[in-house]
Amino acid sequence: MASSIALPATEFQDNLFKRAARLLPGLLLLAGVGWAGKLMEQSIARYGKAHHLTLPNIEYVLWAILIGLVISNTVGIPAMFRPGLATYEFWLKAGIVLLGSRFILGDVLKLGGVSLILVAIEITVSLLFMTALGKAFHLSPKLTDLLAIGSSICGVSAIIAAQGAIDADEEDSSYAIAAVLALGAVALFTFPLIGHALGMSDTSYGIWAGLGVDNTAEATAAGALFSDAAGKVAVLAKTARNAMIGFVVLGYAIHWARKQHTAGVGNKAAFLWQKFPKFVLGFLVISALATATVFSGAQLGSLANLSRWAFLLTFAGVGLRTNIGDMRKQGLRPFMVGAVGEIVIAGLTLGLVLGASRFIH
Repeated sequence: MASSIALPATEFQDNLFKRAARLLPGLLLLAGVGWAGKLMEQSIARYGKAHHLTLPNIEYVLWAILIGLVISNTVGIPAMFRPGLATYEFWLKAGIVLLGSRFILGDVLKLGGVSLILVAIEITVSLLFMTALGKAFHLSPKLTDLLAIGSSICGVSAIIAAQGAIDADEEDSSYAIAAVLALGAVALFTFPLIGHALGMSDTSYGIWAGLGVDNTAEATAAGALFSDAAGKVAVLAKTARNAMIGFVVLGYAIHWARKQHTAGVGNKAAFLWQKFPKFVLGFLVISALATATVFSGAQLGSLANLSRWAFLLTFAGVGLRTNIGDMRKQGLRPFMVGAVGEIVIAGLTLGLVLGASRFIH
């Protein structure tokens, strides 16, 4: 009798061990690339200080992405590392939840009604413009919708959520994800340069990064590369966009259900909850606890450090999962639609933020 009870526990432990063993190589690679990025940042800072040189402060997030890009596009990523690398989105969400410790609810409210209006404008214009652009380039309707949803909400996460909701092909999803990842990498270089050239404030630039960059990881990195304060604002603006994913995906699901004459979505409330990004709620819960002074100062510092470690793995994963060779094989039209769309959306949101800057400081 005792052996029959112990057997399931043994099987569970064996399965847990096997799963951990599958994830370990990729996790170690993420940690190694992220740590190498941190060492690059520290080494350059020490060299400049020792030789009295003013060197550009390239933060670890960009070094981690660059190192990952070099690895993935030269030696490649063996299959044994891929399960662990696929956890990078988990670390992203965990990092954002823990990042709530650095915000009190008053900080969230500081984003202001004007900024929230800008978020609504960005989502609406992005959906309409990307849809029109996809039709002009004769892309398939579902690929067009995936690009529109990814560009307007939260990049890869939105595309993955929408793929199942509108029953899109894996090929369409791959096209859209590849375009979003590549263009997000470009934004890491261009957004901080433009922001500094225009003399934007931390708040204005952070809102622009949160509005103009699709993927949450890249938006967070683009903000952090400008300044720590801009990184915080970028996360707030991006979180406001992310919170709309359930509503937007639900709308597209109902549209395609009606178009294809299927039964559609039965329980809309359940569907909305399923698609809603739960990490947004986690961010708000931690922020509320921090506001209520549940955590001590030391505990808040520890949570913030854990958030940075999670982002270290995230940014390494962004670089390691971006394959330039695969992008070439997927053709130019989806990439052109994504590129034109991103440039127009970035320009539009920049104009909106600059025009409203007097109201959002």
